[in-house]
Amino acid sequence: MLSRRGVLAAAASLLLPRPALAGETVRLGVLPFGTASWEAAVIKARGLDTANGFTLETVKLAGTDAARIAFQGGQLDAVIGDLIWAAKLRNEGRGVKFVPYSSTEGALMVPADSPIKGLADLAGKRLGVAGGALDKNWILLRAQAREAGRLDLESAARIAYGAPPLLTQKLEVGELDAALLYWTNCARLEAKGFRKLVSADDIMRAFGAKGSVTLIGYLFSAEALRQPEAVQGFARASAAAKEALATDPSAWDVVRPLMAAEDEPTFEALKRNFLAGIPRRPLGVERADGETIYAALAKLGGERLVGTGTSLPPDLYLDAGRNG
Repeated sequence: MLSRRGVLAAAASLLLPRPALAGETVRLGVLPFGTASWEAAVIKARGLDTANGFTLETVKLAGTDAARIAFQGGQLDAVIGDLIWAAKLRNEGRGVKFVPYSSTEGALMVPADSPIKGLADLAGKRLGVAGGALDKNWILLRAQAREAGRLDLESAARIAYGAPPLLTQKLEVGELDAALLYWTNCARLEAKGFRKLVSADDIMRAFGAKGSVTLIGYLFSAEALRQPEAVQGFARASAAAKEALATDPSAWDVVRPLMAAEDEPTFEALKRNFLAGIPRRPLGVERADGETIYAALAKLGGERLVGTGTSLPPDLYLDAGRNG
């Protein structure tokens, strides 16, 4: 795992002045094995960028911290991020816009033969948590455990925070009893017979969401939005790439080499979970559920998680031609 110094060094090469969206180019930050690179590969292979009036350029970054530094430093036009971070930036006065990307979130995973059948069974167990103490899914899971079973997971279970690949490995070899992981790690474990105890989608519905909430999206900077034709073109290309992946098996030919799927079950699990997360709901419905989850997280996580805002800021979502 990169240190903070290492992250800064990795991003330093990007921190050079450049004009925003020069020549209708959209610079998208992508992570190693991140799913944004899958969609970008389809966009480029099928010419969906030029067909929609822009040129897509991907910038490979070492990790989430490096991507955030580059984005906030003005060196990227777009990056994948969650709705809570997007709202925090906009509430701070940054004119970012959010384009829904995926409703597929993580889950709490256990071995197939685990005696753990519900949240109450986690008492005394070794529980891995990806993303740290302020991970939104962890905050909601803790709250659900308190409400459903009067269980304080933070004190009742033996918590291990760590990077998702490390926690996944520890769960596989039996050093953890359960782990709250990102969806790609969950898909890889599903292919090996592990099961979901509770999904992030289940948790959000327990807090009042009416459907699968798209909390992951593309964030566009205020500078990028000065070229609305290119941004709208990107949104159309993104939707077309998703549609190709959903309807044309050959679209996955350029994606599979990027997936690090060592066997067919892993490939199919990753593919299935990606497709399940394609946003299909009107923006108005997405925003209503987003506000519900934001309110819950603001109450549970406070300013450390959501910043000073008390609600989703207006005009956070980019209307890219979808209904709502």
